[in-house]
Amino acid sequence: MAPVPILWLLLACGLLGLGLVGADVDGLLPAAVVALGLSLATVWWPLPPLLQLGLLVGLTAVGVLGLRRWSGRQRHRSLAPAETAEVISGFAEGDTGRVRWQGQSWSAVNLKGGQPLPPGSWVTVMGRAGNQLQVMEPGGD
Repeated sequence: MAPVPILWLLLACGLLGLGLVGADVDGLLPAAVVALGLSLATVWWPLPPLLQLGLLVGLTAVGVLGLRRWSGRQRHRSLAPAETAEVISGFAEGDTGRVRWQGQSWSAVNLKGGQPLPPGSWVTVMGRAGNQLQVMEPGGD
């Protein structure tokens, strides 16, 4: 069986790999950072397995909550006109979904509610509120 630090390192690499291929899960990056830290910590200190798992869950939760709090404090940023984003998912049943903008996946709200936006279509980014983009179909002024 592989030593514990190597298992934590493999978990960290796997989580980072998921992030690189586009997995959109809250806590993915904080969990990868915590797993990397546990890999280093278990090299020097033999921590009990339950403590290791508790640290992974607890520190990941602290990281996610800290990132959400920081994101909520960010001011609204104005955007250059006519920026576009590609619809990834959602917008079929409701006014919210996900878009790919500037190479990253974003939560978005359709300003022209009731219009389905199929995946693969392009939308105009009209603004941003916190970590959610405000989009509408091109020509939907």
